[in-house]
Amino acid sequence: MLLVRVEAEVRPTEDVEKVKRAVLNLLDLDNVSVVDLGNTYKLIVGESKDITSLTKLYRLLRIERILDTARNLMFKSLVGGNTVVLKFHKQAAYAGKVSLVTHDDESPLGPITLTITSDKIREVIDWLAPKTSRGRPLWEAPIPKV
Repeated sequence: MLLVRVEAEVRPTEDVEKVKRAVLNLLDLDNVSVVDLGNTYKLIVGESKDITSLTKLYRLLRIERILDTARNLMFKSLVGGNTVVLKFHKQAAYAGKVSLVTHDDESPLGPITLTITSDKIREVIDWLAPKTSRGRPLWEAPIPKV
């Protein structure tokens, strides 16, 4: 069982399509929708039950060479033993880059929040961000069967 869910607030000064593009630069999602929150705020919500929706993130973590940082944040953000919550800088994501944030205020327009829930979450973490030595992965795990 796997559930990938992403949320990104669209503030009044932002363009919905640009925020949607930022989300899709990180993930391949089956279903992306826009929810009207009132007061001119909107929420981009996307979901997938397919592990391959994380392949863009997998690739970007290697390009940006932030596997150790991502791995540490994933383990620190484990909730209930089966859920990881990561936050990304929205403007960096729009530019096709990965910038992880630990607090919402590190992304001035609000973060993109990714929640990954799986009964094999440690296998997902090992696949996305394996341990490294001198910046190189010690192993490359196959895509988990979740």
